[in-house]
Amino acid sequence: MTQKTAIPLRATVLDAPGLTHGFFTRQGGVSTGVYASLNGGVGSRDDPHSVAENRRRMAAHLSVDPADFLVPYQIHSAKALIVTQAFIERPHCDALVTSVRGLGLGVTGADCGMILFADREARVIGAAHAGSKGALAGVLEATLEAMETLGARRASTVAALGPMIARNSYEVDTEFADRFIAASTGHASFFSASARDGHFMFDLPGFIAMRLRLAGIGLFEDLARDTYAEPESFYSYRRCVHQNEPDYGRQIAAIALL
Repeated sequence: MTQKTAIPLRATVLDAPGLTHGFFTRQGGVSTGVYASLNGGVGSRDDPHSVAENRRRMAAHLSVDPADFLVPYQIHSAKALIVTQAFIERPHCDALVTSVRGLGLGVTGADCGMILFADREARVIGAAHAGSKGALAGVLEATLEAMETLGARRASTVAALGPMIARNSYEVDTEFADRFIAASTGHASFFSASARDGHFMFDLPGFIAMRLRLAGIGLFEDLARDTYAEPESFYSYRRCVHQNEPDYGRQIAAIALL
């Protein structure tokens, strides 16, 4: 049965008074075809009106105005931006941070990590997009540093990792693995043997969790859902490539202070 409302997944660590969040799945929207149905990606070739309606539904679930539902133009960087008001032109960055009530901060993903942050005491929130490049470059640490600028403390900050590609679905080549291990030999533990010679299975969720723990995060929760392995629930860039589909939709994870 097709879900007709945008009902996202939730993280226990982010359930708190005055705070709303959601890891939206692909269910509950109006898009059709390969984008069915809650595609939030303005960078896709989906009908822009459908994407706008899908995002309006997400904003409504968060109890924020659609104009205040903010998602950046993601570039796989380590750049985190503090926002104090809605923007019209999307900034090029991979994380947003605010202490302003009524602003919904979101990031998109279709295999990459989507992480939501909150210091409930300082009333500071953040949302970060962490693919392999951004996670290695330091986007998670940059998000925490931006939150600290607004008064957050790492020890009282919680973070939740939404649906993303899991180790068993993420095969990479030797060049990829070498790049991580060159940064730190300890990173080798996130790679395991693949059935193909010269390839490895990479644990990006585990790598993200490690970076957050080392950064001093207070509490961390991983929803442990694999975007590649659950086509009815999630979009996946890698699955799209493997199935020779023409394009793919994007999930959105978002958080707001009420």
